[in-house]
Amino acid sequence: MIRLIASDMDGTLLDENSHVPPETFDLIKALRKEGVRFAASSGRRYDRLCQFFEPVIDQMDFVAANGAQVYVDGELVDREVFSHLGIRRLAKCVGRFASLHMVLYDDERSFLLDDEDKFVREIDKDLPKAERIWYLPGPETNIIKASIFCDSGHVMDYAYALSRELGDEFVFAPSGHYWIDALQRGVSKASGIEQVMASHGIARDEVMAFGDSMNDYEIIRFVGTGCAMENARPALKAVANRVIGCNGDHAVQQEMRAILESLRTQEPRS
Repeated sequence: MIRLIASDMDGTLLDENSHVPPETFDLIKALRKEGVRFAASSGRRYDRLCQFFEPVIDQMDFVAANGAQVYVDGELVDREVFSHLGIRRLAKCVGRFASLHMVLYDDERSFLLDDEDKFVREIDKDLPKAERIWYLPGPETNIIKASIFCDSGHVMDYAYALSRELGDEFVFAPSGHYWIDALQRGVSKASGIEQVMASHGIARDEVMAFGDSMNDYEIIRFVGTGCAMENARPALKAVANRVIGCNGDHAVQQEMRAILESLRTQEPRS
């Protein structure tokens, strides 16, 4: 039986206009009444996710910033920050490539290491409260996320190159058409959802997850039922337990509704 549903946002739960389909909120509430919890698992930060889920924020959990922020029942249970030394190494490496431009995020701000016109906002890379900086933030600034914009569009090539340079320290996951997320080793959506599971006493085979990009790879492989979208990266579809429809067709909501209907048609326990 499924007791926890974890879903990515852009290209997965959100529609083609990057909106949460309205039926999603009723489904989250109804599933919660049947004992099935819902968690947003996203590259977006917690503050941005709260804006999407304002009607049900008190009835769900959050794995935000690619696992760096984990909230269970409204309480922060984990917050992973980059080491300052690691950020310096990453910035030096990215600086070797003229096509790459880096953004660092703390809990509220986006720090641009190049002029704003070097970046194109795409899906979860909306760059909230963007600040142009010429020097790296000091060690007193807690960086929870690092993303790299590739102006040539060859994200797979550059993800490979970055992995060859710093693969012992970071995982480089393509996200969208022009972006690469730099993930700290050991910190991912999978590590985040594992903490949500532990808080509720939920086993892996009781979890279903949905995703479309390579920063969903770990969670799709980790849970009992990993579902890739039809519009997902080919490698993600190859390792998923199931491939469902497209986000534009509200395929995740269809799966949530099917689970709900299955629970409601089960015979009552004696």
